[in-house]
Amino acid sequence: MAEGPRYRVNFRRRREGRTDYRQRQRLLRGRVPRAVVRLSLRNANVQFITYDEKGDKIVAAATSMELPKLGWTGSTGNLPAAYLTGYLAGKRASQNGVEEAVLDIGLKGPAKGSAIFAALKGMLDAGIAIPHGEEVLPAEERINGAHINEDMGKMIEEVKSRMEAM
Repeated sequence: MAEGPRYRVNFRRRREGRTDYRQRQRLLRGRVPRAVVRLSLRNANVQFITYDEKGDKIVAAATSMELPKLGWTGSTGNLPAAYLTGYLAGKRASQNGVEEAVLDIGLKGPAKGSAIFAALKGMLDAGIAIPHGEEVLPAEERINGAHINEDMGKMIEEVKSRMEAM
C-alpha cells in the first residue's frame, strides 16, 4: 500500500468500479435530467434523475417487474421488456414535466441494437427528447419480439394501450 503526504485514496465507488466520476460530471454539466438505464439478466430499470446538491432526485422510475401487472406474460429480461419499461418510464416522466433528458448507461459498453437502446426507443416513443443516433436503435422486428414469438407484437400493443389508460 502506498503511503506519504501526496498519496490520495480514490473514492469508494471508484475503487469498486461502480462510478465513472468524469463521465458523471460531463452528464451533469448539461443541467438536463438523466435517463438512467440499468439492466440485469432478469430485469430492466429506467429512472429519470435530476441533480440536487443534497442528492440526486428521482423524478420518474419504472422497472420491468411492473409489466406482469399490465398483462405482460413474457420474460422481464428480454429486449421487448426493456422497450416497454422505457416506454412506461417515459410516460411517467412526461406526466411529471420532463420533456428532454440525456441517456446514462453507466459503465456498460454501448452495443448497437442492445436492450439499453431498446429502452431508449421506448422513451423516445413516449415523447421524451433524448439525443441519439438512429443507427444504434434495434430493428422493429426485434422490439416487437418477432425473434421470440409471432404473437409477441400483439401483446406489446395491449400492454402499451393499458399504459395509456393509466
